[in-house]
This record gives sequence, C-alpha cells and structure tokens, in this order.
Amino acid sequence: MSKKIRLGILGGGGNSLVGILHRIAAKMHNKYNIVGGVFSRDWDSNIEFANEIKISPSRAYADYEIMIERELKLPEDQRMQAVSILTPNFLHYPMAKSLLENGFHVICEKPLTTTYAEAKELRSLVQKSGLVFAVTYTYTGYPTIRKIREMISQGAIGEVQKVDAQYYQGWINPIIHKSETRMDTWRLDSKKSGISCCIGDIGTHAFDMLEYLTQLKIDRVLADLNYLYDDNKMDIDGSILIRCTNGVKGIIRTSQIATGENNNFAVMIYGKKGGLKWEQENPRVLYYMQEGKEVQIIESDNINNDLLTKDTILPPGHPDEIYDAMANIYNGVAKAINKEAYEHSEFPTIIDGVRGMNFIESVVESHEKGNVWITIDNK
Repeated sequence: MSKKIRLGILGGGGNSLVGILHRIAAKMHNKYNIVGGVFSRDWDSNIEFANEIKISPSRAYADYEIMIERELKLPEDQRMQAVSILTPNFLHYPMAKSLLENGFHVICEKPLTTTYAEAKELRSLVQKSGLVFAVTYTYTGYPTIRKIREMISQGAIGEVQKVDAQYYQGWINPIIHKSETRMDTWRLDSKKSGISCCIGDIGTHAFDMLEYLTQLKIDRVLADLNYLYDDNKMDIDGSILIRCTNGVKGIIRTSQIATGENNNFAVMIYGKKGGLKWEQENPRVLYYMQEGKEVQIIESDNINNDLLTKDTILPPGHPDEIYDAMANIYNGVAKAINKEAYEHSEFPTIIDGVRGMNFIESVVESHEKGNVWITIDNK
C-alpha cells in the first residue's frame, strides 16, 4: 500500500465551508496527511487554526512563497507533495504557477484562474512538468453522476439529442440589493473574482458537468446575462444557449438571485431512446426515463459497479452528499500521484479547468457583443 500523500493547504481556514469540505474529503479514503499550509492572511488566526487542526506551528506559514521556500529545504520524504488551493480566484494563478514550477502537485478550486490566458499558461506548465493537476468540479465525484456517465457511454438513452443544466441559488439576494454590500463582496469584485460572478462561480459547474456526462464538447454559446444594477459590473444571473460539436443543442440556466433557492443544481440529458435526470439536492437518486415505460429510479446505494461502489464511503442509509463527491476526486488524484491505475474520469484535470475559463470568457463576450454566437476553442 502506498504511503499517505503529504498535503498542504492554501486558504480554507476558520469557518470556511470549502475548507472543511476539502479537509474531510482528503481524509476519507485514508490517502493523505495534511502537514501544513497558509490558512489565513492574519498570522494569529493562522497559528490558531493550525493548532486547532493539529498542525505543527512550524508548518504554518505566513504566505505561499515562504511556504514553498521552506518546504523545499526539508528532506524529500518530509516535504509536501501536493497542495490544495482554496483561496479567492485571483490567487489561483500565481499560487498554482509557483507550485508547479517548484515540483508540487496541485488540487485547485474552480474557476481555475481569472483569465483564459492564465489558464493556458498553467496548462503548458502542467504538460511540461508531468505533475498531477486537479480542478475541483466537485459534483463530478457523486456516484450517481458517474453512473449517468457510464449509462450514456453504454447507450442506455441512445444518441444524445438534448442537454439541459440548471443551477439556481438565492444567496446573493441579501447582498446585491444594497449598494454598500454589493460593493464589498469579493465575488462581485472583478479584480478578485475575474470578469464573471454567476457564470464563473456556478455556470462553469454546469458547463463542465454536461461535457463530463455526455463526453461531448460544447462548441458554441449564445448568452444573455443579467447585471441588475448599473454599479454592479458582475453578472448575477444568465441564460446560455449551447451547441455541441456534433450538432446537439441545449441550454444552461444559472442564477444567484433565484429567491428561496439553496443549491438547486439539476442536469437533464435526453437521447433518442430515453432520458436521465439528476438533482444535486437529492444526489443519491437518478431518474431513468424511457419511451412508454415507467420512470426507473436508481439510487446510489444500489449501483452495482466496481468503480462506483468503491466511491461510496458511508454505508447505505447515510447521505454521501458532497463529502463523498469531493473525497472521490481526492482519491483519484492520489492514485495518479502514486502512479496507480485509475480511470481518467475520476477527477477533473487542468484541461477541464482551461475549458471552464474559455467558457466564461466566451459567455461574457457573447453578451457584450449583443447576444451573438461565440465559438469556444476545442484544443
């Protein structure tokens, strides 16, 4: 059995949801030891949090540059092997670039960077280095999602002819309607978030999910975005018509002002013989619809597949929810780092991250040019 991978973390301290998600996920398959990191910009908070999660204060660093410098001075069998980046978007690129240049594997939150150009530069570094780079499009880790991908690949619904993804949240409502709060949130600050809020934050999940499930490439987009207020330069809602390289058409609908919604992410894939539907707020269940037959409900507890059953850590009757999903991604990354056999679908790669950034910029360009079709690179 391979030794546990020594993992560092940048960001995710305090009460961060994404922080606890990554830390728990990293431990669930017993493949990682968290050995250090930079958990907060505030030094006292940084040390306090390191103590809280039982990290030696000597491995809590003031910033990522100091962390890299000092880790490289440690014996090879003690230093970090991989680092998770859980910071706001604008820090992803400089952190990932420096980590790759110094020989560390990287697990990075989405979106990959704030620009497509930065993303392509990171892709080149990954290709030259041979290092493992994962982008945490978390929902691809759900066992039911992997079952849907398998079913589509095996022809269960026939040739795909329609794709539809919806991602509705209402969290930004209390913020966007007050000028003082909408000017003081990093996701609504283009210098920290990039050129998009809604599409960059949740629309990119829908884009990646549709490509993951169908194994088709989305080729063109036509977008209509909603900015709501003149002093808000970041989209908070949008509808995007999509076309795939083989002619399949569909739509992505995203909103952060869907009042009353929590995390309503749903995907529907329709083929010539049947359809498949999945809802993130009920993630253990997928709906298999066939012409002239009753809807078949398939639960992840009952999925009989070697890869999929290994993906479910918690016993039947307990919700796998998002912790299992993220843990499955971390598990796939561990296999790659340890040079073990793994399926290429087990974790999103730098390629997925780059395509996500291309999608974001293409959507914004489509809207700004008057809602016109924009072609996405398929390199």
